[in-house]
Amino acid sequence: MNDKEHSHVTSFGYELLRDHVLASILGKHEKDILYWAGKDLARKFPLYSMDEAITFFEQAGWGTLELEKTTKDSAFFTLHTYNLPQSGKTRSHRLEAGFLAEQQQKIGGCLTECYDEEPNKNGIVSFHVKWDAKVSI
Repeated sequence: MNDKEHSHVTSFGYELLRDHVLASILGKHEKDILYWAGKDLARKFPLYSMDEAITFFEQAGWGTLELEKTTKDSAFFTLHTYNLPQSGKTRSHRLEAGFLAEQQQKIGGCLTECYDEEPNKNGIVSFHVKWDAKVSI
């Protein structure tokens, strides 16, 4: 086999790691740990604007991220996912939520959190990124 044949990650391989191995290792703390892992990833892969998150999500294989709207203290995103679990298990998207929260916090300089919803039947996840302008970081 050549290098090109080894460079493709299959949906099955991604699902094994994301939905089975991580869940087994992290157990009941999976969502909390994934959120903080997402924040840590954001520190290791800093963005200069939230627009860059769209490209990052695509390249990371997380799905297609879209900014739906912004307000003075919030941004609302949707994520069209792929590589959804075939087992019927609902995947946690706390990794992505933590990543968005930390990027916005770094870019905006204000304390930021991100809340995610369970994917709908079409695999679309909603994220609400909310910051507090009164608390500088």
